[in-house]
Amino acid sequence: MTVHPAASAIGAQHPAVRDLLTVRKDAAPGRILIEGAWEHDRLLATDTQLEAFFWCPEAGTTYPVDRIAARATDVYRISPKLLDRLSRRTRSDGLLSIARLPVWEPDELHLTEQSLVLVADGVEYAGNLGTLIRTVDAADADCLVLTSRRARPSHPAVYSASRGTVLSTPVVEFEEIATAAGWLRQHGFSVHLADPAAQGSYREPQYDGPTAFVVGSEGSGLSAEWHAQGFGGVSIPMLGQADSLNVALSAGILLFEARAYKNGW
Repeated sequence: MTVHPAASAIGAQHPAVRDLLTVRKDAAPGRILIEGAWEHDRLLATDTQLEAFFWCPEAGTTYPVDRIAARATDVYRISPKLLDRLSRRTRSDGLLSIARLPVWEPDELHLTEQSLVLVADGVEYAGNLGTLIRTVDAADADCLVLTSRRARPSHPAVYSASRGTVLSTPVVEFEEIATAAGWLRQHGFSVHLADPAAQGSYREPQYDGPTAFVVGSEGSGLSAEWHAQGFGGVSIPMLGQADSLNVALSAGILLFEARAYKNGW
């Protein structure tokens, strides 16, 4: 493989490397590290801003690096030794990029009577956050709403777990739970709190009109403030010894139940 003519060879002390390490540590909100062939395929399928591309030709990738380089503001060639330091993988294909996450504003979303929204309250783990984003996309829901956020969408693990849909799925955040609840009420949403202690099954409601489900953190569930908003709860019956499901699995069951109802499956 020949060196891409736009690539500048850089070493470990280059400012771009320090910048990449900052993004890798999830210390640069709004920017995300993308690594790998399919990950870049997904990136290039969107209009996401690609700030920098780092390429190690000795890694032996057969990916058409020109496609990535043509989209990147800056292109760098790095050595195998530096790749080992920068990569999050044991066997890297030598393709790393820094991309700018899209910004979504709640009032810019086009909501209808068929709208479906997932609210994630206090989700702690980046892998679960990424899976929630992927689930929202799969169920053709309108957006993911974050409250009491702990994991950030900019964590590299979110990209992998979401299968890149973090670049195309609207994710909006509210600093206050009351503000998020007010936004849902303003747009006429029926809001259902996912609560293992709730008496009603998720199969019982008729999901007419705009519908939202609220799921809680992996450890402590929904915050008391969501319960204080006066919304009703739904539960997924537990038929074995476990008393609850993983938050992303629960979200998938709830979203697809509502989607099936709305679409007449």
